[in-house]
Amino acid sequence: MTQTSQETVIGRITSVFGVKGWLKVFSYTDPKEGILDYRDWTLLLDGKRIPIKLEDGRRQGQGIVVRLKGIDDRDLARSYCGAEIRVPTEQLPELPEGEFYWHQLEGLEVITIGGECLGKVHHLLETGSNDVLVVRATPASIDQRERLIPYLPDQVVRDVDLPASRLVVEWDPEF
Repeated sequence: MTQTSQETVIGRITSVFGVKGWLKVFSYTDPKEGILDYRDWTLLLDGKRIPIKLEDGRRQGQGIVVRLKGIDDRDLARSYCGAEIRVPTEQLPELPEGEFYWHQLEGLEVITIGGECLGKVHHLLETGSNDVLVVRATPASIDQRERLIPYLPDQVVRDVDLPASRLVVEWDPEF
């Protein structure tokens, strides 16, 4: 999930499903069905913000399909494909101590336990076994390389300090 001002992106509409206006959704929530817990969505499509209500939704194979209020045919549904799905950030549930939303990690400066700056977290990737931090160089970095660092708390990631915008890793800068 990524955050924009006071909203967090929780998924995107990928394609139409059937002929009655249902849409396939790629959910960024964990579990995927968590996206169905939010009823008031703001869609961002081609720079336009579209407030819309989720009427119905369910798991369909590996993905999620939804019906949005006022969308009842395939052609109208198709016009929403590609839209980001956003909800107010304050609606997200509190996480247990030591757990973070992806949007909280994006933008943090990444420092080795030896004090070397590797850059900032640009985004995260979900690989199946563990999430991966994509760290891009900044002017303060020791070099201009992009690094992929496994997000493994207590193993690789030693400290996440949100107030200081810093993430400390036990990571060899040569990797």
